[in-house]
Amino acid sequence: MTADPLLAVRGLTKTYYGLTAVDDLTFAVAAGTIVGLIGPNGSGKSTTIDCISGFQRPDVGRWFLRGTELTGRPAHAHARAGVARTFQTVRAYETLTLLDNLRLAVQEHDGVTWWQSLARSVSWRDAEAEATARAHELLGVVGLTNYAGAPAEILSYGQRKLLTIAASMMARPALVVLDEPVAGVNPTMIRRVEEVIRRVNAEGVTLLIVEHNVDFIMRLCGHVIVLDAGKKLAEGEPAEVRGDPRVLAAYLGRGRASREAARRD
Repeated sequence: MTADPLLAVRGLTKTYYGLTAVDDLTFAVAAGTIVGLIGPNGSGKSTTIDCISGFQRPDVGRWFLRGTELTGRPAHAHARAGVARTFQTVRAYETLTLLDNLRLAVQEHDGVTWWQSLARSVSWRDAEAEATARAHELLGVVGLTNYAGAPAEILSYGQRKLLTIAASMMARPALVVLDEPVAGVNPTMIRRVEEVIRRVNAEGVTLLIVEHNVDFIMRLCGHVIVLDAGKKLAEGEPAEVRGDPRVLAAYLGRGRASREAARRD
């Protein structure tokens, strides 16, 4: 990782009723990279991204985006600082068109006041035109241009995942945190999501991805962080992480991990 990362997380700790979900976690995400955050169920992945996107308050720890501390600030402050977030449960306004879903996603960031909106001021019209152009651009990126004027309710589950990725990109964030972007979708859609993420990253966006699909993460990410029981178990390039006996033990159990390691040797 670079010496001056885009995101720096230091000593993050979060407990629930005496149970430690994340335990003194430190990691960094370099600008322009795709980083995977993986681990077995209960390893602390969701809690980690909830904290660093402002949806939960940690007990201990600090984090910084482009050198600016975001520790303890609410989710909307994280968003304004340049952190976008998707959720495992797909969120969309089903009766609104795809274009309107995307335009709504950027309203908090367009700088237009309520009275400017009410008066249909020049600033409001300019912001609306920019949001519409950006929405069309992103629908093209995710391959949903043909549905721009259709209500979101007609989309398949996988297409809704693509819509949420597009929505996360509307405000041109520095960091996009994707929570289970391919959970529950078919193999064809998994490849399509992968292509979209690569395309977004090629345009300079940094991504941190939480995902149970390890093969997807290993294909896509240049750097992988593995959690287990709230602690960082391993970190490095995909090939290095995949072959780590500790990672195999966490996912497979020690007996199966030993057999897998022997098979690899």
